[in-house]
Amino acid sequence: MNPLVAIVGRPNVGKSALFNRLAGRRIAIVHDQPGVTRDRLNAVCKLGNQPFEIIDTGGIIATTNDQFDAAVRIEADIAMATAHIILFVVDGTAGFSPADQELAKLLRRADKPVLLLVNKIDHPNRDELEDAFQHLGFVVFPISAEHNRGISTVIQRIEALLPAVEEGEMTTANVPIKVALVGRPNVGKSSLINALMNDQRTIVSSIAGTTRDAIDIPYEREGIQYLLIDTAGIRHKSKQDSSVEIFSVMRSEKTIRRADLCVLVLDASAGLTTQDKKIAGLIQKAEKPCIVVINKSDLLDESGKQARRDYLQMLGEELFFLDHAPRALVSAKMGARIDDLFKQIDRVVKQSREPMSTGPLNRLLKQALTLHSPPAVGNRRLKIYYATRIDDKRRDIIPVPRFLLFVNKPDALTPTYEKYLENQIRKHTPYEGLPVIFKLREREHTTPGPV
Repeated sequence: MNPLVAIVGRPNVGKSALFNRLAGRRIAIVHDQPGVTRDRLNAVCKLGNQPFEIIDTGGIIATTNDQFDAAVRIEADIAMATAHIILFVVDGTAGFSPADQELAKLLRRADKPVLLLVNKIDHPNRDELEDAFQHLGFVVFPISAEHNRGISTVIQRIEALLPAVEEGEMTTANVPIKVALVGRPNVGKSSLINALMNDQRTIVSSIAGTTRDAIDIPYEREGIQYLLIDTAGIRHKSKQDSSVEIFSVMRSEKTIRRADLCVLVLDASAGLTTQDKKIAGLIQKAEKPCIVVINKSDLLDESGKQARRDYLQMLGEELFFLDHAPRALVSAKMGARIDDLFKQIDRVVKQSREPMSTGPLNRLLKQALTLHSPPAVGNRRLKIYYATRIDDKRRDIIPVPRFLLFVNKPDALTPTYEKYLENQIRKHTPYEGLPVIFKLREREHTTPGPV
């Protein structure tokens, strides 16, 4: 595990900009609206000689106007309790504030190395602005996270303070499986991660839209490394009432694309909404492995076995395009059947590694064409000359089965017949949780002959 460095400070001092700078990519949402970052965000900084994990906490707010104040303060407390080093960020252009003083008192009790970063000092003629913070008693570094000024000096200081790492400890053969939890707001994504972590890692609230960023959370279970990604809930565009929320939705869609596996979280108490189906469509479009988790399933249990059967039948009919995705019924609130999710993930990973060599594949397709001929499209029928699997098991942690078909006329493959071919392949290898993708390439009838 990499050493931990926590970034703390009051809202809108540039913590997210610093986090993005250290992470080397845009992860945290940067916005001039105070309190945009609500949760802890995790990433690994690799800008120096020794990697370390950075944690961006929600801004500590001194007033009681925001009902999330106490929860965000707890987030910062947890980060400070677990971190090896604390980066205390203040706004040099705004000057010293009473909130900075109160936070400084809190940090002195943490008994951890604290680096005071006076942010937004983007030019040497502004360096004197750091003098207003010297009396706080910490080592002061003038920086500009936005302009990358002073960052290398901070990294050098961090590396000097990091605990010694034994040789070989920083590398591991276990590449984490990136698991993205996606769904509408308030279906229980954060509660599910809390149940897994046994730690109030993300802020849980009945108000939709609490999680605004995609939060990366390292997690180990039975020796397997995971990166759990708690995404912002995706609402209908007509209900996206701020630029921050629109950005969060874009981040969620991007998270789906970068995940190794998506967990679509549904609320058993709400049935299946149009927005649920749209989010499922985003997963299908991204061609991602998928598991459907029905949260609050204790409500179905209370209604009886028939209610559960009816609900699952409804899901099968409405989410027919994700019929390959296994279902897991859980209750994050009760902590029930959480293990089922990881059993399903393990099954999907193993299924993705099931071989489908060229010979058996071509024989299977030949038999499929014999049993049920392709329909005529215009004056031509589909002919498949040759097929091979083309996914890259060396690159993808969960390789999606992709098959390249050399055919006479790609347009002759109708959606119905494509589904028929997919089903024939799944009879041989179920590929649970995995989409089966066909890529067609037109070729004249040459050797080898049609399958």
